[in-house]
Amino acid sequence: MMHDMLKNTDAVIFDLDGSLVDSMWMWKAIDIEYLGKFGIPLPEDLQSKIEGMSFSETAVYFKEHFHIPDSLEKIKNDWNRMAWDKYEKEVPLKPGIPEFLEGCSKHGIKLGIATSNSRQLVENIVSVHKLRDYFSCIMTGCDVAHGKPSPDIYLAVADALKVDPKRCLVFEDIIPGIQAGKNAGMKVCAVEDAYSLQEKESKQALADYYINDFYGLF
Repeated sequence: MMHDMLKNTDAVIFDLDGSLVDSMWMWKAIDIEYLGKFGIPLPEDLQSKIEGMSFSETAVYFKEHFHIPDSLEKIKNDWNRMAWDKYEKEVPLKPGIPEFLEGCSKHGIKLGIATSNSRQLVENIVSVHKLRDYFSCIMTGCDVAHGKPSPDIYLAVADALKVDPKRCLVFEDIIPGIQAGKNAGMKVCAVEDAYSLQEKESKQALADYYINDFYGLF
């Protein structure tokens, strides 16, 4: 039985970190390690300050806010390198993803990715998990003018997939992402993630649906 949220849906668009792969924990670890190299302790509110920003916007924030002497290019390259190692060895797909993608494919539902992460990392992740054939569009925050909660990235993916935003379903795990999907006029399903458990009620209130994993949606 197909889940209600998939009815009248021509495209499913995934956020990457925390929605498609279980990696939110990792970014905090990278921030601690990276700032530690400059002798800077991790500020309590850093994660909430940068949530939803694109990879490039985050690099600008770090450079200005923490007075990092390196160029923006070097900052982003260092993060890509630190993250890649963890993605390859320590980051699994969210439970039920392979079966769910297979179901979408069988039912002719188009698939896209809309992520604040860097293009290099997304391409690497989809190839490590052998997901490339499923996704006909991958868009990053650096490809559009405004990061989440602005709807830009979701509208750009819908446009590339040639699907009406009203017939798109978004999977998101953080509040700015859920807002971005809603601002784009799409249906949004919030995904349970350990990183944002304290925001579970707000996520449920904002989103149209809420799931713990991807099993049994078809």
